[in-house]
Amino acid sequence: MTSQPVAAYPARDQYAKPLLVALLSGCGVALALGLYAKLHHPTKYALVFAVVQLITGARLTRQAASPAWMATVHRWSGRIAILLTVPVIIHCIYALGFGTYSARVIAHSVLGCIFYGAFVAKMLSLVRRDAMPKWVLPVLGGVVFVSLIGLWATSALWLFATKGVHS
Repeated sequence: MTSQPVAAYPARDQYAKPLLVALLSGCGVALALGLYAKLHHPTKYALVFAVVQLITGARLTRQAASPAWMATVHRWSGRIAILLTVPVIIHCIYALGFGTYSARVIAHSVLGCIFYGAFVAKMLSLVRRDAMPKWVLPVLGGVVFVSLIGLWATSALWLFATKGVHS
């Protein structure tokens, strides 16, 4: 008697585990940042790169024949944007903590956690990009972009609108 070969898992499930790992890791980072910022005792620039990310990411997603330089610009503008936000998040967490004294501050604190959580999920999704459905990177990139714009609106835009720009 010959044994029958075991059927492989359906192709649609090939991305389930890597996607779950990426999303859970992103959620873990978001939760850890929020908890740490809330629990520790507080002591009281990246918009241009976000727009470049949005434009180049949209172009890369929609067009298979994008210019070769487009992916390089997308990767490097993302790296620079994250490097510019690291000092900001360090300051926010260590100096200010997870603020809850106004709706704007709560929104800003939550958006900061969502931003870094989505960023981690997006970066981990890139590791197994070939195993992910095509919608994963644009959706995670969109969450990163929207949360960064929300962060900007609840910080710099709010400051400029209420206090003005002083030279």
